[in-house]
Amino acid sequence: MKPFLLAAFLFLLGTDAFAQQTGKDTTSEKEGIAVAEFGGAASGNLKGGAKSFGYSIAVEATPIENWLEVELGFSPTYSKYTTDKEIDFLIKKPWTLSPKAEFMFGVGLAWDHMKDSGITSNTLGGEIALDFMFWPAAKHRLGWFLEPAYEYGFSNGHEQSLGMSAGLLVSIP
Repeated sequence: MKPFLLAAFLFLLGTDAFAQQTGKDTTSEKEGIAVAEFGGAASGNLKGGAKSFGYSIAVEATPIENWLEVELGFSPTYSKYTTDKEIDFLIKKPWTLSPKAEFMFGVGLAWDHMKDSGITSNTLGGEIALDFMFWPAAKHRLGWFLEPAYEYGFSNGHEQSLGMSAGLLVSIP
């Protein structure tokens, strides 16, 4: 729980110190109302659980330009005896590293619906994610992303997992 609280505290203190300052805001010219993410996902339980693989879909919007992004995502992953369907809601602080690269640090909540060897459980947890976005063209219509994440379950077992998703970014006009 302490790493999650520390990350949330650092997130709230974040500034644009590492952001590239251009003097002119061209982000609104480049991006649509939201960005959709489609990709593959992998997850591993840090307490001896199996590795699982699946896909990830998410939509990300920017309520406050250069300061706040929100993301709602769905990631079902599967292993030999386990099915895990996760819905997460992240609040992210964006930094523009260059006209073609962005970085975001996010914290939020994750809800897991897991079926393990016939036993179904629902768990609420906290999540920390690092989101790297790369846009080959200046208009930010299509790109790709890489998003490692750490999740901490609030239930009795306090499950912990590391995950990674990567894939295609599509701007929604």
